[in-house]
Amino acid sequence: MGKWTAKEKARIVLEVLSGGRTVTDVCRTHGVSESVYYRWQKKFLEDAHLVFGATCKEQEARIQELERLVGQMALELEVLKKASTISRQRKGGNW
Repeated sequence: MGKWTAKEKARIVLEVLSGGRTVTDVCRTHGVSESVYYRWQKKFLEDAHLVFGATCKEQEARIQELERLVGQMALELEVLKKASTISRQRKGGNW
């Protein structure tokens, strides 16, 4: 198998960390080299603390706020473009 999803990598690492199977056995079953497995395990353990970080609801609220700000900025940009066009037309100028 080529590209592994984050979920699949976590599941494979947990098969070993749960104590039920050996690294060799899990790697053989899934067709993963042990060096790749140990790289995944290292990353898994380094990032485990992130599980207790921001919740999905907090992240969704942040995304909604950013989307609102982007929409507001886009609207302001359109207003400024129209104002600039009107100003040039009144002056009779052409850029």
